[in-house]
Order: sequence, then C-alpha cells, then structure tokens
Amino acid sequence: MKKIGFIDYYISEWHANNYPAWMKAVSEQKGLDYKVCYAWAEENVSKVDGKTTAEWCEQMGIEQCASVEELCKKSDFIVILAPSDPETHLRLAEKAFKYADGKRIYIDKTFAPDYATAKAIFDSAKENGVEFFSTSALRYATEIANDINANSTVTYGGGSNYEEYIIHQVEMIVKTMGVGAKAVKVSEDGENLVTDIEFKDGRKAQMNFGKYGFKAIVDGVEKTIESDFFMVLMEKILNFFEGNPSDFEGEQTLEVMKIRENAIKAKGDLNKWIAID
Repeated sequence: MKKIGFIDYYISEWHANNYPAWMKAVSEQKGLDYKVCYAWAEENVSKVDGKTTAEWCEQMGIEQCASVEELCKKSDFIVILAPSDPETHLRLAEKAFKYADGKRIYIDKTFAPDYATAKAIFDSAKENGVEFFSTSALRYATEIANDINANSTVTYGGGSNYEEYIIHQVEMIVKTMGVGAKAVKVSEDGENLVTDIEFKDGRKAQMNFGKYGFKAIVDGVEKTIESDFFMVLMEKILNFFEGNPSDFEGEQTLEVMKIRENAIKAKGDLNKWIAID
C-alpha cells in the first residue's frame, strides 16, 4: 500500500472530508493501491464545524500525527490542503519540504495569496529537491481538455466570494490561453463582476463572477462545465505520485497567481486597468 499524508491548517473542511474517498475510488479504478493514512493540522479545532483533529481522524479512520516531521516520515506521498487559507501554504510547505526527503507533494488550490509567496514556495521546493504541483480542479474539466493556445476565452462561475473562488476561472483562462497576461480590469454588471484580461500579444480574456454555473467560451465555442473535474484531479494527483510529470509547467501556476493577485487589486479600484508585472 502507498500511504498518503494530509497536512492542513485545520483538518475538518470540505476537501479533507472528500478527498480520501475520491482517492480510494480512483485508486481502485486504476488498479492502484493508495490510501490516505495520516493527518496533521496546525490548528486543532476546525473553523468550519468545530471538530478537533482527533475527532476527525477517528471518524475517517486516519492516524493523527504529532508533527509534520512524523507525517512526512510515515507517508509515501504528501498532500497540503488548507484550500481556503493560502496564506498558510508557504509555512506549511517549508515544513513539509524540509522532511519530505524527495517524496512528491500536491498543494491544493489556492496555491498562494500572491505571486511573491508563490515564487517563494517554488524556490523552497527547488532548494529541498522536492517535486510538487498545484491546481484548481477546474483545469481538468473535460470540456476544455483539448483547448490550448486559444485566442480568446470567456468564463463564468460563482462562489461565496470573489477573492477565494475566482481562482477556478483564472485556472481555466491560463489552461486555455497560457501565460503572458499584461493587465486586468474589474467592472460591475449589476450584482456581477466582470474581469477583463489583456495579453501581451493582443489576445483577450474575460471572467464573469456571479450566480453562474461554470462555463467557458473558448474561441467562440460555448462549453457548459458538467464533467466530474474533481475525480479527474484525483487521477492526475495519483498519476503524479506514480512518478509521472505534471501535464503543465509551474510557470502556469505562477501566472495564475499573478492574474488572481492583480484581479483582486482591480476589484478594489473598479474600472481601472491594473498592470501585471
């Protein structure tokens, strides 16, 4: 059995609650033998439901570790979660990288709060000889699986707040259009927020945030996102743990962070173009 360890800010949250069963299902489907066996959380009590790490571990049948070091030594592979708290990812990653001893790591979305922090995580991984990748699951919507180097992409989606959930649309934009965004602007359309993105080569993209289901219009072709993208993500994580490369470069993850950071800035200064360095 290949043992996975979960590192989290607080462990009882939606991703941690669902990933073990999804990973088990994909592992069985692919004829593999992976299981989430260990967990450690920086905070003992969940901000979501008040459940302690010990209570969560007992419910999930997962062993609680006393430290990141213990978890990294016992695990074959590591997942850093804290999806709603990207500001914790640098310190959690630095702890994991220190003890990972070359073991592969997946870091959940949102990867980092800003580009500088994202770059620091990449630098730390390089210094420690650790391979990792990070993404929003929306990258793996099968409806856009074959869309790359698009001339234009328009996305739609929602969530409880722009700052956290815009990551999904940014990931789809970068997946379909690649890197090279130079400026971003946010404007209001009633209760919705419209984010325009200009690329250095003249291409344009747009993200629409509001009470929408996920959708992408790539080079004029509309694609309603109905696929089970989280299960595809589980497959991609296990494929990476099997020793295969990620199917995109870290440059794209850094691009996602640049766009998100500047889109949030633009939301605070509506109708003004914000340059992306």
